[in-house]
Amino acid sequence: MAVLPSSSAVSALPPAAPVQQLHHFAYKARDAEETRHFYEDILGLPLYHIIQSDYVPSTGEYCPYTHFFFRLQDGSFIAFFDLGDDLAAEPSPNTPAWVNHIAFRVNTVEELENTKVRLQAHGIEVLGVTDHHIFKSIYFFDPNGIRLELSAQLADAVQMAKESTTAHARLAEWTERKQQWRRERAEGKTAQALKPQANDRPELGPGEKAG
Repeated sequence: MAVLPSSSAVSALPPAAPVQQLHHFAYKARDAEETRHFYEDILGLPLYHIIQSDYVPSTGEYCPYTHFFFRLQDGSFIAFFDLGDDLAAEPSPNTPAWVNHIAFRVNTVEELENTKVRLQAHGIEVLGVTDHHIFKSIYFFDPNGIRLELSAQLADAVQMAKESTTAHARLAEWTERKQQWRRERAEGKTAQALKPQANDRPELGPGEKAG
C-alpha cells in the first residue's frame, strides 16, 4: 500500500503541470491497414506519424510493434499498436460493452447526422442519434472492437460552468452512500449493485437505450 505524504510535505511539492489537452489515446490494433482504412478513409482522420521498434522504450521488454497515430483537428491523436499477431484486444470480462469507449467531439448535430449516413454506407452499425441533453451522440465500433462516440455539444459554456458547481457535492454524496453500501454488503445485507441517488434520465424506461 502506498504511503501518503504529510500535509507539510504536500505543501512543499511543486504544482501539478497544467494539462492542456489529450495528447493521444493508444490501443491495440488487429491490423494496421484495416485500422487506417477505418480512421482515415471513413472517419477522415489523417495518418500522421509512425514509430516502429523491437523493444518497448518505457519497460525495455522485447515486443516488436508498429505504433501509428491519427490526428484530430485540435492536434491530439488516437494511436494504435500493431503487434504483428493479427489479434484484437480482448474485452474486459466484467464490464458491459457500452462502458469503455472513446468520445470525439464534432461541431454540429448536422455533422453528426452526416457522419452517421457515411458510416452506414460503409456497412457500419450506428446507434443514435442519442439525446444526452447537454450533447447529442452516435455510437459505433471500430474494427478492433473499440466503442466510439461522436458528440455534438448543445450546452453552452455558461450551462457547463453551472454544472461544474454541483459536481463535487454530488460525487461526495455518492461516495458516502457507497461506503454505507460496502458495510451492508460485508454484513450480507445486500447483494445488489449500488444505484445512484438521482436519476438524470427519467424519460428512459425499460426497453429504452442510453449510452
